[in-house]
Amino acid sequence: MRKIVAGLFISLDGVVEDPAAWHFPYFNDEMGVAVTEQLATADTVLLGRRTYDSFAGAWPARETAGEADAGMAKALGDARKIVVSRQSPEFTWRNSEQLRGDLVEAVAALKQEPGDTHIAMSGSVSIVRQLLDAGLLDELRLLVHPVAVGKGERLFAEAEKPVPLTLVSSETFKTGVLHLVYSPASAS
Repeated sequence: MRKIVAGLFISLDGVVEDPAAWHFPYFNDEMGVAVTEQLATADTVLLGRRTYDSFAGAWPARETAGEADAGMAKALGDARKIVVSRQSPEFTWRNSEQLRGDLVEAVAALKQEPGDTHIAMSGSVSIVRQLLDAGLLDELRLLVHPVAVGKGERLFAEAEKPVPLTLVSSETFKTGVLHLVYSPASAS
């Protein structure tokens, strides 16, 4: 069975919304390695429509430009991109398709498909929450930035029940960013 690994930029106060507004001062080579390990090593990427639109609006041009992140851009372009959307999105980026049917059922089936790598997720917070709740997310990789954003969507908004997690690994980057890797834990 394939693993689903989600990666998120998150502020110290739990905000995950619009990381472009607060993330970049903390980006360094260490973070680049962490993001590359999570995204560029997957042959399948599961994305929400807004995240897909953002990625499709940036990564193909980066690949064409051939600059420093062209390798990552090519890996993302070559990966199978499965987009979760209630609408019928227009796909402009190669290897893109829409997830069909019920999210939980479709993702459970996706995990059963053959493959040598994990299924990566980036952003797509509501989908991350749903997959955690359904027991389908295998790993949550958080890049916790040392900034309190104050407002915006939080990863764990008011929930009806606790979400127990087990810390798998932690690393502190020179910028003060914490790279925390969690797996779901059963409730005590």
